[in-house]
Amino acid sequence: MFNGAHMVIYSTDAEADRAVFRDVLKLDNVDAGGGWLIFRLPPAEIAVHPHDRSGAHEVYLMCDDIAAAQAALAKAGFDCADVHDQGWGLLSSFTLPGGSRIGFYQPRHASP
Repeated sequence: MFNGAHMVIYSTDAEADRAVFRDVLKLDNVDAGGGWLIFRLPPAEIAVHPHDRSGAHEVYLMCDDIAAAQAALAKAGFDCADVHDQGWGLLSSFTLPGGSRIGFYQPRHASP
């Protein structure tokens, strides 16, 4: 039925955040017009967690080596949160210039 997913990150500095996805994370992209970049994401998955309210969403990037991901982000000038072992994976995060916090983790769970 569906052939993909489109995520939106709202930002107070969209141009700077786009530069991170383009120049630091090196995601392939196309210009949809006027500098409005749309980025290709790696394969994705979605999980539904119980919560006391609906409408809350989070974005996490997945990696094979969390230490290498942290080192690459640090080299680009980003401070990463300490790695926390969540059982299902090793979790960290960094903040985009526009203020959005992006989680990333090295999963231990099965992926579809």
